[in-house]
Amino acid sequence: MQLFYNPNISDNAKEATLDKEESRHIVKVLRMKDGETFKITNGKGSFFSAEIINANPKGCLVKILSEEIQQPLPYQLHLAVAPTKLNDRYEWFLEKATEIGISEITPIICDHSERKTIKPERYEKILQSAMKQSLKAYLPILNKAVSYKDFIDSEKASEDLKFIAHCEETDKKSLKAVLLPNQKITIMIGPEGDFSSEEIGLAKQEGYIPVTLGESRLRTETAAIVACHSVAFVN
Repeated sequence: MQLFYNPNISDNAKEATLDKEESRHIVKVLRMKDGETFKITNGKGSFFSAEIINANPKGCLVKILSEEIQQPLPYQLHLAVAPTKLNDRYEWFLEKATEIGISEITPIICDHSERKTIKPERYEKILQSAMKQSLKAYLPILNKAVSYKDFIDSEKASEDLKFIAHCEETDKKSLKAVLLPNQKITIMIGPEGDFSSEEIGLAKQEGYIPVTLGESRLRTETAAIVACHSVAFVN
């Protein structure tokens, strides 16, 4: 199934125009013509069957034939992950987490972070591509990068189950042992140098449960994927 993305299609829409990038792929790469059909998602839970009315590579006009609602995930997972020193590793995490199933992502800038800037426009494109590739109708929310403390402060009112995965030799629980299905979950993953002792202490004060992801010491992006898969597996 060919799946394309248009965030502006609403329920009961009769027609839609795809953006230049999607339109060029449809007309120039796939060589689709008037009368051919494909699927579109708005990233909000809907698949639309569409028929090409005008195969214009600058703005492909389609007629909406029908709408199908995809059931959302039985859980909500928010991963707060420090940007990695090598940007392509973070992009790999974004792609794979979207394929596995995730609701929300926040890049957090920590005491030991070596990278403190991100490329949100590129990250959004990666999330969109992964959503389409894995035939999902929900686009994960990508929040702006924030400091560790600002993230902690912003989550104080949240009722999520909250976890912080770190490498310090202190008392920690196995993430898989404490996860429950059908829950709202927030998990924080630190940078290459791990969270600082001060950051770990602050998280514990705010109700975050310290967890381990296993015996191996994992890279940031690997740890994030292990956490994502663990939640998906429990569900």
